[in-house]
Formats: sequence, C-alpha cells, structure tokens
Amino acid sequence: MRELELPDVQDVMLEYRKIKLLYRSALKEIGTKLEILNDEFKLVHQYNPIEHIKTRIKTPDSIVKKLKRYGHETSIENMVRYVNDIAGVRLICSFTSDIYRLAEMIGNQSDLKVLSIKDYIKNPKESGYKSYHMLVSVPIFLSDSVVDTKVEIQIRTIAMDFWASLEHKIYYKFEGNAPEYISKDLQECAKMVSELDDKMLSLNEAIQECIAQQDKDQIQMNDVCRDVLGNNKEYKDSKVQEKVTEIVT
Repeated sequence: MRELELPDVQDVMLEYRKIKLLYRSALKEIGTKLEILNDEFKLVHQYNPIEHIKTRIKTPDSIVKKLKRYGHETSIENMVRYVNDIAGVRLICSFTSDIYRLAEMIGNQSDLKVLSIKDYIKNPKESGYKSYHMLVSVPIFLSDSVVDTKVEIQIRTIAMDFWASLEHKIYYKFEGNAPEYISKDLQECAKMVSELDDKMLSLNEAIQECIAQQDKDQIQMNDVCRDVLGNNKEYKDSKVQEKVTEIVT
C-alpha cells in the first residue's frame, strides 16, 4: 500500500509567507489610497472624513479556527479561498454620513474591485453591532505576476468602534457565551450609541447650516458696502467736476 504523501512543513511555511506578503502589500496599497483620498477631501472641503485608520492581518490561530468553524480543512488554498478577512482595514469616522461618502469614494477607484458589501448600519446584527463592510480585491504587482488579493474594509463611527471593541472584549472573556443579561445590556448600549451618532450628525448639520448662513450674510454685507462705496465715489466725482467747471468759467 502506497503511503500518503504529506506536504513538507518547510514548503507550507514558505507558501504561507508568500501569501502573507501579498496581504501585507494589499494593506499598503489600500492604506496609500485612503490617505490620498483623505488629503484630497481635506484640500477641497477643508474637512477630514477619516479620524483613524487601523490595519491588521489575522493570526494563523484565528485563520485555523475560522476554517474549522466553516467546516473546511486547514490548508493554504482553503485559507485564501474561504477566509475573506485575513487582511483587514478599519476606517473610523466622525459621522455616519462620512461612512457612505467614503464607501462611494472607495468604490469609484478604478483599480479596486468591490466583491461584496454588508451594511450593518441599516441592518444591524442582533447583538446591536453596526458597521459598514466592503470586501474588495486589489491587484498586487509582483516581479513575474499580478495577484488579485482580498481585503475587508470596515467603516464605522467613533461611537460604533467604541461599542464594538468593548463587545469583543466582553464576549472574548466569556468565550462567546456571555450571560443573557449582559447581552441585553449591550443591546441597550448599542441603542444609546445609535442615538448619540444621530444627535451628533444633526448637530454637525446645524453647525454647517449656520456657517453657510454666516458666509451668505457676509457676502451680502460686502455687496452692500461695495454699492455704498461706489455711490460715494460717484458723488465725489460729480462734486469735483462741478468745482473744475466753476473755476474754468
């Protein structure tokens, strides 16, 4: 009976390092794009839509656990095929309106392909989790090939990120089996976070309207001043002309 040939450990590790290189490179590509978009937005609109950018690559343990949870064997091929969030980027914004603005800007990048979108803001998870997820692929140009590499982009407000971080820590301590009363309290906190985001967005819109009205009033005042000064100039010119005529005659 022929013995089953197992892959050499060194070959597997080398393949894993190559794949990890792709994901690190993909994060660099996405990070550069986001910084450029943020700088452009600041230049044009005098406003930064991105508060923070966080990146991470899943650990081997996390990848293996996710493959087992999905019912797949542990292999490099299955890792690339079935685990979509190995490379992750998290964008933290001030307001919910920034989330959809950024998502549109990212989707308009010609060299990025949007593979899927999950809007947990309009459709929150049962736990209360809110975030906007985009799965994109970015081409990585190697010396002898071009490899499309998947990156998950999560976009959320500061308040959403605060809630999600605490929720993750709490459930991690209970290994996913938190008491029911804690789950209910987290849901209540999620409602409070949502109300806070709505209130801050309304406040920001009110501030922007106030600034726009002040700018409008300033423009009108400048126009009035210009008219008054113009009329005074015409009056003075007429008086000078009368004086010259009087002297000549």
